[in-house]
Amino acid sequence: MKKIPRAASSLACLVLLAQVPVSPVLAQDTAAPAAPAAQPVLLADTQEPWLYKNSDIPHDKAWHFGELPNGLRYAVRKNGVPPGQVSIRIRVDAGSLYETDSERGYAHLLEHMLFRQSKYLAEGTAIAAFQRLGATFGSDTNAQTTTTETVFQLDLPNATPASLDETFKLMSGMVTAPTLSASNLKKDLPIVLAEMRERGGAAKRVQNAMQEVFYAGQPLSEREPIGTVATLEAATPQSVRAFYSRWYRPDNVAVIVAGDADPAMLESYVRKWFGDWHVQGPKTPAPSFGDPVAPKGIDPKNPVGETRVLVEPDLPSSLMVAILRPWRQVNDNIAYNQGLMIDAIAQAVINRRLETKARAGGSFLSASVNQDDVSRSADATFISVTPLGDDWKAALHDVRAVIADAVSRPPTQEEIDREAAELDVAFQVPVEQQRILPGSKLADDLVNALDIRETVAAPDDVLKIFRSSKPLFTPQAVLEHTRKLFSGTVKRALFTVQKKGMATDAALHQALLEPVKPDQSVRMAAEAAPVSFDKLPPVGTPAEPVSDVPTGLLDIEELAFANGVKVLLWPVAEEPGRVMVKVRFGGGYRSIDPKDAPYIALGQYALVGSGLATLGQEDLDRIATGRKMGFDFDVQDANFELSAETRPQDLADQLYLFAAKLDLPKWDVNPFLRAKAAAKIQYDTYATSPQGVLNRDLQFYQRGKDPRFATPDPAELEKTTPEGFKRVWSKALSQGPVEVQIFGDFDKAAAIKALEKTFGALKRRTPAPSTSELTEVTVPKPSNTPVVLHHHGDPDQAAAVISWPTGGGSLGIHESRQLEILTQLFTNRLLDAVREKLGVSYAPYVFSTWPVDLQQGGSITAMAQLDPKSVPVFFQTADEIAQDLIANPPTADELERVTEPLRQQVTRAASSTSFFMSQLEGATSDPARIGSVRSVLSDYTVTTPEKMQQLAARYLGQNNSWRLEVMPEKDKGAVASR
Repeated sequence: MKKIPRAASSLACLVLLAQVPVSPVLAQDTAAPAAPAAQPVLLADTQEPWLYKNSDIPHDKAWHFGELPNGLRYAVRKNGVPPGQVSIRIRVDAGSLYETDSERGYAHLLEHMLFRQSKYLAEGTAIAAFQRLGATFGSDTNAQTTTTETVFQLDLPNATPASLDETFKLMSGMVTAPTLSASNLKKDLPIVLAEMRERGGAAKRVQNAMQEVFYAGQPLSEREPIGTVATLEAATPQSVRAFYSRWYRPDNVAVIVAGDADPAMLESYVRKWFGDWHVQGPKTPAPSFGDPVAPKGIDPKNPVGETRVLVEPDLPSSLMVAILRPWRQVNDNIAYNQGLMIDAIAQAVINRRLETKARAGGSFLSASVNQDDVSRSADATFISVTPLGDDWKAALHDVRAVIADAVSRPPTQEEIDREAAELDVAFQVPVEQQRILPGSKLADDLVNALDIRETVAAPDDVLKIFRSSKPLFTPQAVLEHTRKLFSGTVKRALFTVQKKGMATDAALHQALLEPVKPDQSVRMAAEAAPVSFDKLPPVGTPAEPVSDVPTGLLDIEELAFANGVKVLLWPVAEEPGRVMVKVRFGGGYRSIDPKDAPYIALGQYALVGSGLATLGQEDLDRIATGRKMGFDFDVQDANFELSAETRPQDLADQLYLFAAKLDLPKWDVNPFLRAKAAAKIQYDTYATSPQGVLNRDLQFYQRGKDPRFATPDPAELEKTTPEGFKRVWSKALSQGPVEVQIFGDFDKAAAIKALEKTFGALKRRTPAPSTSELTEVTVPKPSNTPVVLHHHGDPDQAAAVISWPTGGGSLGIHESRQLEILTQLFTNRLLDAVREKLGVSYAPYVFSTWPVDLQQGGSITAMAQLDPKSVPVFFQTADEIAQDLIANPPTADELERVTEPLRQQVTRAASSTSFFMSQLEGATSDPARIGSVRSVLSDYTVTTPEKMQQLAARYLGQNNSWRLEVMPEKDKGAVASR
């Protein structure tokens, strides 16, 4: 079961579509799937549900389990979230651990080749075929290969009997009858090798070292799904076919389907398209994955085995210890899951103590423990430590001391009850929201259960098992489970350091052998004073709204208070148990003085943690115990944003937290100091790969080198002070306007009463600086000479970016949506051209940004990760595509391959209140945004080839672009920076 923890309003979708000016044909496309003339009979229910063999876990009755005569297993269920969608998963019980030495990488290579060509798909036509069905490549259509499985995934929108039949046909042909020709291999091999290259660098070296050290002597130590260059280049159609024939057989495959269709109909497609799949010979037994083995002669009480120190100058120091036990398949029953629940509590108690110690300042920035069953190869407990400074021995000692206390004495019942309350919420929320759980998640959960050889259970049953198990959560039981978590066959460690000589293998080994005295200082005191919302100071004097008017869109209303706060309210019964809250205030990036730019990043890390009213960081944790509350903070172009997902019963207190943050901020210095240390440690990691450099610098260059969009370097961070942090963010928190959005399952009258005590009681805000007073965001000047940045990663890695500035502002929002169609056309062409020309993986893509709150700053950007010598070819190819889009309009079929997936994306998104919330951000000060929602579907889907050609001519001209490349540094003394 192992469930230690959205959906959609069909009403909203129908209302939206009723208001969108679409043609009768489009209206028919978005209708619910028509029922077949004769409903098939559900045969699965005549068989024993194979998932629950030897288990007393209550069966999830929504799932129907069956098995075909050829041995293929399947599970189907009806789920209407999002409306019209059906999620299909085909799981093959074979991953990289099933390969022989000469086959390393074959499982993943096959994943690519199955998409290349098969019985019903001509070579290279799979992406286009699924796009015509409305499925977006990469999000709706995808596949993944792990060490233990290969899964083919498709979320089919607007599923009709005809499109379902076609989809099952295509997917069955891929899995049961791939071509696997020499031509297929020749075209896919460079793509897989490019994927290997793109995954290289420092992070990959750490991952490889971790595999080698932790799982020494087991296949997992050398069986990465990507394989090796030697084995992949030696692959032949015959050798790949041999691996396919061994593992791709019906008795080794499961088909999982969840979606908005009758289960009997879904079952009929499985039977129709997979029932005739037959293979010769008996099933090959799965290979042994081995067990962790301790070297001879080590102390069984502290069985420290191999330790390794790895030097990576650009990565922060990071130490991980693994305590390993043999993995054994279990009977997934209630007693087993009760044990997992106690394990979860034991880990949560320790992690809270470690976090308390880190927050107080000291030897480590962060530390945690967690148990995981790894690739059916080891039952492991991992201890992760990020030391502060060079004294790593002190950091490791301090973490081990907290753990030593946990294994020597039981926790208090108060500590247990606190973590149990958190788990209770985690299990209760899916019960409240089970009507809105998307079918894709349900299908993925079942795939995961198959992989770990366990079951699934309905949310009600999970909660019932948990609550009935609470008498088992005693101090002695938690102590016993804690001791088991930290005992094992062997203990191994990997320490990544920045400087050679900072540590040695032997020193690390010895440090793990050193005895430690239990540290009791971070236990939660039993007599700790309770923290209650009732005892917190009021925000101000409550005030009633001065107006409450309909917006004219759906049932959304706008409230206004005398202090200038405006609120958008939309109670929606179709989303039970979920309430989304957003608070927009102030002036965002534009309102920060450029000289204070480093405080922007630190605010994103530390502003929430610095506290409010009388609550510090620990108090915020305690007051939210047993509640579903959030506190996300984001800096946007022209405003700051607080957001959370909560529940109806927690809404009033959630609103208090947000309002008090604005008017009653607290300035605890420790979160600032911790954020500063973390940002300094993190900075060097950006230079380890081309993608890291882009993450660090691309926005900075796209915004005309505005320092407010730069990632602050250690020297800039060092100059920041707690006083400066308070100065910058006190000003930001005091500024208006303030807009509150509350969308979801809540009582309107109760929400207004809570608003009167919180946002209605705020002091009137100081207006954010006007546009004329602000330092406007600029855009880079066009240039054919690339900006050249460098990274410290592998010499065969590079990245290329070409960007065309566009615009911004709400008046251009209709055009911005049409630009999304243009970028999708560009993406399809770039994907085909670059993959075939350069043999890159699926990395090339094009995206459009259009800042609604600014009058400029938008762009169309194309980028790819590739090898350095291919960068000029990428620029040439992107220019050629841009010029062709200007010279020649797309074909009708090409346009349909883009607009149909976009239609489905918008239709599905519009079935959730979160979609409308994002569309209406800022609408209280810019009412035009309300009207623009009505045209959203037509804006994204109704166009002409000529319109696309005109947009291309307006924005994609040769003299409009600028470009950037990230190359490997040749001189190791060079600095990879902006």
